[in-house]
Amino acid sequence: MPQTAADLQRLLSRLDGKGYPAYKDIRGSYEFNYFTLFIDHVQGDPFAAPSRLRVRLPMTAAGFPPDTYSQPSRRIALRDFLARAFSGQCRTLADRSRGSGKSGLLAMDRPGQEILERSAIVITADAVEARFVAGLPAQGRRILGRQAAQMLCEDVPRLVEASLKYASLNPQQLTAHLDVAEDADALRGQLPGLGLVAFVADGSSLPRRSGVDDRPLQSSRVTPFRSPASLRVEVTLPHAGRVSGMGLSAGVTLIVGGGYHGKSTLLSALERGVYNHIPGDGRELVVTEPTAVKIRAEAGRRVAGVDLRPFINNLPDGSEAAAFHTDNASGSTSQAANIIEALEVGAKVLLLDEDTCATNLMIRDARMQALVEKSGEPITPFVDRVRQLTYPPLGGIEGRQAVSVILVLGGSGDYFDVADTVIRMDAYTPHEVTAAAKAIAAQHPTGRAIEAVGPWPALARRIPLAESLDPSKGRREVSIKGRALRAVLFGTEEIDVTAVEQLIDEGQVRAIGQALNLARERFMDGHRDMAEVTAAVMAAIAQHGLDALDARLTGDYTAFRPYEFAAALNRLRTLRVRPGE
Repeated sequence: MPQTAADLQRLLSRLDGKGYPAYKDIRGSYEFNYFTLFIDHVQGDPFAAPSRLRVRLPMTAAGFPPDTYSQPSRRIALRDFLARAFSGQCRTLADRSRGSGKSGLLAMDRPGQEILERSAIVITADAVEARFVAGLPAQGRRILGRQAAQMLCEDVPRLVEASLKYASLNPQQLTAHLDVAEDADALRGQLPGLGLVAFVADGSSLPRRSGVDDRPLQSSRVTPFRSPASLRVEVTLPHAGRVSGMGLSAGVTLIVGGGYHGKSTLLSALERGVYNHIPGDGRELVVTEPTAVKIRAEAGRRVAGVDLRPFINNLPDGSEAAAFHTDNASGSTSQAANIIEALEVGAKVLLLDEDTCATNLMIRDARMQALVEKSGEPITPFVDRVRQLTYPPLGGIEGRQAVSVILVLGGSGDYFDVADTVIRMDAYTPHEVTAAAKAIAAQHPTGRAIEAVGPWPALARRIPLAESLDPSKGRREVSIKGRALRAVLFGTEEIDVTAVEQLIDEGQVRAIGQALNLARERFMDGHRDMAEVTAAVMAAIAQHGLDALDARLTGDYTAFRPYEFAAALNRLRTLRVRPGE
């Protein structure tokens, strides 16, 4: 006979006053009126990581219409919406006065401004499942059975009723949430056919409240975005209908202007444009080509066998630039490695802001070229390679995928010569000034020599070695954790990801840690290169969902992109690679 809610209540009453380890007896599943409660893991004491629980109710009880989950974009948005509803109800029902430590806690990770796939909510045509944590009540290390029964047998059903049933939710808010995600995906899908790499809708609100609060800035001084007429594009979306906005074409785009006029704010919106946004965010229809990667300098990071020849050669210490290693990269070396690593796993758009770039990798002006001759300078500046990236037949590799660049500049006009489009931000309003920039470039030639020698080289493949990844720590064979958006704790190693700016959710950091171990166990076979290992990890997730990362059916993980996975792997200080054939 299956256990019931009444069985759970009786069991908890019997456990009242016993030592905390007796809570282990409640592990299992319990049938409630119209859902099943699974108690998968029970914490060891009230101060330990909370217990892991799941609730599953059949779709016949949940009542969601098929059109809310039958299409991938809408299904992800529905899962996101339910995670917001469930986590909100958790905060309402959690009662931290129920005892010591984490007693009384009910929690699920609360999503931010972006709509992301999460393991916390799973939806199929047959059922809805929510995964969350609970702090089982105790006084000291003695079980508070009556409080536990109230929490699990009364509060959890209220939680399910209020957040996982279609009839309990606001249908207008739900529809808006699903529609805005579907529109963003449809818009992103139209970019290639329009020759664009990004789109910013007229009326968008780009500024955020602060560096630690990504909600839209609420102020009468916020200037709604309005495209220059010369860059305005109109698109038709499934729900928003006809929408106009600024289209950024493939090639080299410069965003220029004075300080505090909105250059970096626009670039920040484009960085996040690889993700969908919730209604009311202001950036709902700011979308970017999904492979876009933000590039910056990152002094001090480790570099493992990266082919830096497009940017660095003839190093004075005799180091091999085709398989460059360092435990303490300079600003220019780290930025060069970041570019190559992004291209290695398929980035088609690079986003750069000169404020966070290494100056000597970006430009060498005529005066510096005169003082330090090329024979004494191993660095080839980005300005002299960018056209080979964006137009491979002009000096790169024939047949290679063209890569676009969007670059924020405030101090270097040398890039006017290589730009396809120049946008000037003036009091948060964009103006296209390409013709003016080209005229200035013609009137005021820089006099600098182009330093790129030869075409873009065919980059060497790197084979990551599984034995260089060790997730063990002490007695634990696998110890992997995330530390906010700062680090992946992989065994005894701490992978610093603070400079990986398109990581936006702590669940992504935790998921990437597990994905590194998945790659070590299954895909690092001594033959697959970095791109192939990364693709294999993403294919496994595409086939099996985020549960491919962890057999424990935890709600801790959030979907990530291949570029951030590769970034974490490349920053693992024990990583070793060998050259590919």
